[in-house]
Amino acid sequence: MNAVLASVTDVFEAELVVECGVDWVDVKDPAAGALGAASPAIIADIVRRVGGRCPVSATIGDTWSTPELIPARVAACAAAGVDYVKAGLDARDVEPDTLDLLARAAASHALIVVCRAEVPPTARDVAALAASGIAGIMLDTADKRGPGLTALHPHEVLAGFVAEARRAGLLCGLAGRLRLADVAALRPLGADYLGFRGALCDGGARNRRVERAAVTAVVAAMRGTAENHTATR
Repeated sequence: MNAVLASVTDVFEAELVVECGVDWVDVKDPAAGALGAASPAIIADIVRRVGGRCPVSATIGDTWSTPELIPARVAACAAAGVDYVKAGLDARDVEPDTLDLLARAAASHALIVVCRAEVPPTARDVAALAASGIAGIMLDTADKRGPGLTALHPHEVLAGFVAEARRAGLLCGLAGRLRLADVAALRPLGADYLGFRGALCDGGARNRRVERAAVTAVVAAMRGTAENHTATR
């Protein structure tokens, strides 16, 4: 079963999504970019509020083309008590110096590399990233005004990414403007989790507040119980 990762901005959203049955809480500031970083105080508050009921991760800001920032930001984020830190990267043809930076960061805390979906990594890149000691890998869109993940790539490309992550022994996630309608096609690919933000928010806008009905609908679809949920609401 795919886990449901819900990106939240504060303790109120975190409590709501946990009550709705999500499997993973991810902390970010959507107003600050695709992987905008929340303040350490907010992250720590959310970790305390979740209280171990599910894993908590947090993003460190848009570091797609500035990997030199990753080690220090990972260390600062990890100090807030999260289970995983997520760092964005242009992961096609990764340079040896960048792999060294990732290895430094991964040695200090469980690190998930978020690969820019607009230019996804090759199988060789995935293997190199895994060798740096990271805990996981995912695809996500850097351009939140452009096409979503399922519009960018056909089923075969996404299935290949998941297969390479599995082969490398990495946690694997898919995200990027995912909508409720995407769930049926993505669930069978076997990623460890699918990540959502806009689909959980008022009007589908990632900068608005998370809504209970939207979260419940996504969780039901991911559990394969959407029809039963609709019938009993």
